[in-house]
Amino acid sequence: MTSGLPSDQRPPRIFVVAGEPSGDRLGGALMEGLLRLDPATEFRGIGGTEMTGRGLCSLFPMEELSLMGIWEVLPQYRALKRRIAQTAQAVLDCRPDALVTIDSPDFGLRVARIVRAANPAIRTIHYVAPSVWAWRPGRAAKMAQVIDHVLAILPFEPPLMRAAGMTCDFVGHPVVAEPRATEAEAAAFRARHGISADAPLVLFLPGSRRGEVTRLGPRFDEALIRLRDRIPELRVVLPTVPGVSALVAQMARRWPTAPVLVEEAGDKRAAFAAADLALAASGTVSLELAANRVPMVIGYDMAPVSRALIGWLLRTDSVTLVNLVSETRAVPEYLGRNCQPGPMALALFELLENPGARAEQVAAMDLTMDRLGRGGEPPGLRAARSVMVAVRAPRSR
Repeated sequence: MTSGLPSDQRPPRIFVVAGEPSGDRLGGALMEGLLRLDPATEFRGIGGTEMTGRGLCSLFPMEELSLMGIWEVLPQYRALKRRIAQTAQAVLDCRPDALVTIDSPDFGLRVARIVRAANPAIRTIHYVAPSVWAWRPGRAAKMAQVIDHVLAILPFEPPLMRAAGMTCDFVGHPVVAEPRATEAEAAAFRARHGISADAPLVLFLPGSRRGEVTRLGPRFDEALIRLRDRIPELRVVLPTVPGVSALVAQMARRWPTAPVLVEEAGDKRAAFAAADLALAASGTVSLELAANRVPMVIGYDMAPVSRALIGWLLRTDSVTLVNLVSETRAVPEYLGRNCQPGPMALALFELLENPGARAEQVAAMDLTMDRLGRGGEPPGLRAARSVMVAVRAPRSR
């Protein structure tokens, strides 16, 4: 099968840049889709284990970019500038059919800007639209200066990208293709950890960054202790990641019955499948819960200055993706100053005791998953088709 990509008597060549693990997973699925459409496709770029496992020889270790978060940028500024320049030059030397930057706009869009200035003939594609529907809508117009085409993972994003001057396709959210545990695996998880089949099981998800866990963890902890006072048989599971597992474990010492801490991916999937309820930080975890039909309460807060700034810039009355995609407000949110243990504990109790509230959330979750692409082609394959069409399309500007 041929790809239809323009080629000077060589296989299609795509330069792919990912800067963090979530981007690496998207990049791996995209590469798999492109190889399915044309097994001769060649790849250059930067990626992690998912992308290198599909044949990419990374220009340098992706972990260098993963470490360059907001607080780390200043001391790493010179190193970051060198890597941007090195990557842009590698793109220009490669002369690919397309440059695909995945998320991580602080790095990827700077590379795209240099490439666009030096060789406008190279198509530029960005995977994951900026959340202009939530705040800073001007980012789309700025991105349109260097990006031709966008691969969107939320269904309401394409019109916003097109209005800014880029072409855009909704390609599905990766959560719809992620593996989920079976009922048998969920039952085995409960049995393995001594949790009876009828004991209410709640997931404690205060975030994956130390700042989030430090700020939200004590409030979530107190909310769950209050809930346990009303429901003594309640059991708690804390899915966590290596960077914050020790911090979360320290919080768990307050509990008379120790919560279950899980880090391994298979255990996490089983915990999500086994859970009756979740208290979670705002973020994509709400979609993971929705995929497993776990009713949830969302809480989030940040430092006072950031809270005031975001509150001023925010353009929507909800930050939870299940609410936004389903166009409902089924998931209760406790944000900023409202992120307090008492109200969150009451909301959790209401979800456990009120079948109607649970049913309303489950219906919103099912609608969300359908709108995100459940049951259709895998998002990586849809993204690959979109890349191929975008590369061979005539330029409109």
